[in-house]
Amino acid sequence: MRELILEGPLLRKRRVKKLILIGVDACLIIVSYLLAILFRYYMEGSSVNETVAILGNFKWGFILSLGILLLCQWMMKQYQSIWTLAGIEDFTLGTLAFIGGTIINLMISLLLPNRIPLMVTLLAGILAMMLCNGVRIEWRLIRRTMMAYQNQRSGHQQRVLIYGAGMGGSLVANEYKRNPHLGKKVVGFIDDDQEKLGTVIGTIPVYGNCQDLETIIKNYDIDEVIIAIANLENSILKSVSLTIKRLDVSLKMMPGLFELIDGKFNVGMIRDVQVEDLLARDSIKLDYEGISDYLENQVVMVTGGGGSIGSELCRQIVKFNPKQLIILDIYENNAYDLQNELIRQYPELNLVTLIASVRDRHRLDEIYQTYQPNVVFHAAAHKHVPLMEVSPSEAIKNNVLGTLNTAELASEYKVKRFVLISTDKAVNPTNVMGATKRLCEMIIQAINVKSETEFVAVRFGNVLGSNGSVVPLFKKQIAKGGPVTLTHKDITRYFMTIPEAAQLVLQAGGFAQGGEIFVLDMGQPVKIYDLAENLIKLSGYEPNVDIDIEVTGLRPGEKLYEELLMDEEGLTETRHKKIFIGLPGEFELDTVKSQINELLQVATTKGIQELKDKLKEVVPTYEEPEHHKVG
Repeated sequence: MRELILEGPLLRKRRVKKLILIGVDACLIIVSYLLAILFRYYMEGSSVNETVAILGNFKWGFILSLGILLLCQWMMKQYQSIWTLAGIEDFTLGTLAFIGGTIINLMISLLLPNRIPLMVTLLAGILAMMLCNGVRIEWRLIRRTMMAYQNQRSGHQQRVLIYGAGMGGSLVANEYKRNPHLGKKVVGFIDDDQEKLGTVIGTIPVYGNCQDLETIIKNYDIDEVIIAIANLENSILKSVSLTIKRLDVSLKMMPGLFELIDGKFNVGMIRDVQVEDLLARDSIKLDYEGISDYLENQVVMVTGGGGSIGSELCRQIVKFNPKQLIILDIYENNAYDLQNELIRQYPELNLVTLIASVRDRHRLDEIYQTYQPNVVFHAAAHKHVPLMEVSPSEAIKNNVLGTLNTAELASEYKVKRFVLISTDKAVNPTNVMGATKRLCEMIIQAINVKSETEFVAVRFGNVLGSNGSVVPLFKKQIAKGGPVTLTHKDITRYFMTIPEAAQLVLQAGGFAQGGEIFVLDMGQPVKIYDLAENLIKLSGYEPNVDIDIEVTGLRPGEKLYEELLMDEEGLTETRHKKIFIGLPGEFELDTVKSQINELLQVATTKGIQELKDKLKEVVPTYEEPEHHKVG
């Protein structure tokens, strides 16, 4: 009831505004016809009285023509647009409305016995188009001038330099022009394209290239630099970032193309440069048709759907129009937040959010029977290495038993495709978490042999920004004034961003034929010490001066270097340059299940070391460092 009360005055205000706009256009069209009549008769020698008399003879024709032109304007939504923000599209539609209306009036004039002269109709249409669009342009200019003047009086404007004089840079500049109340003035561009140097984008000059950045910032008193190039090389971004930090200037970025797919750009989407940007690689080119082939109009279930990878998978899956998306998670808060986010962005989405544990086979059976999923992404798992070292039984129950339950039921209910999210820690594992994920890979390779379902695994390294990853930890430590702690100065890891990982998982799923372990190209490994230094610098501090970096020693189960592929697997290429295939392993399902049952028996009756020893029997490549063994 309250919403209706609030909507009433708003609707009345909108109706009044539309009536005013229609009235203004009507007056301008009438003036256009008067000028056209004067030009046609008065200029040819007719007296004013004679011209007025001629005008009276055509009054019904004038009224009809006026109504047609206003109707065309209405059909082109000229009374729904906001004049202050009107752009080229609005003016183009207004022009088309008058062209169409004038053509209709000319055709009607040919049919009327007492018709308005064709030259009058044509000239009036041209004049009306010029006057109506001209008033809109004038109003827009006046409003923007007034807003800019008020903003200048209210305080200092930040001077902005845009890196990238292409479409992205033009978008940013235009948005700031349209929003002068934000207090930012675009002073100029820089661009590495030599042909653009010395040119003008709108009224804004292109001053130089990346090498001139420091000079331009100093000479033009720049407060903020905005990067508006989607595929800027990582080395250049790092160089720009270091220059900006040294000069105490704000550095921001506009979002990448993938982030803009579902919405128009606005200045609110411009964000600070983050360490993820410094580690990012070339943008991914996806085979959208190949992904759409197995997701569109299908029932898709994501286990662990509220987690870092699971939630991003859900965000990407909805872009391919699934028949239904099922979020399954044991942790209700994350699942609830994701549900609200997706419903808000995709109100037509058929979304089901289920709270369940993959350990509970009976509950999973009910879910498979009720919803009959066609595609399953299995992301539910315990993943924190140190925690699983001291609670290995939980890793066995959740990772191994959970995967066995989910995979066997997928086969039983004839799911078309099952994609396991695995990890580089499954390669020659030195910890319980990695060993359990390797056992999960063995499960899906064994069950694939006897099943109609296509079972595959996708293996990748660390994901920047995921729950419990190193970057959020470092950020918290920096916010508290340090120190930033890492376990070894030479430790390296492979990294990719959450969206990149999710996109490649979807792409790998499109290549599935059954039994493969897809290995994602993680690029070059990153030294965690260098990562810590970069993050401290991005935060405006000097490493080991303002914020200390402390080395604490390797944790139980932790490697200095991660591997992506086991020696015996080999490697073959796919159509995507960042996705490779490890050869399918040969595992017998009954044997694997028997070993899992033995593991579960040990997990419930024996100690931690006994369980780890049993895990080594089941996963021969698992080798626990001597100094990490429980004595």
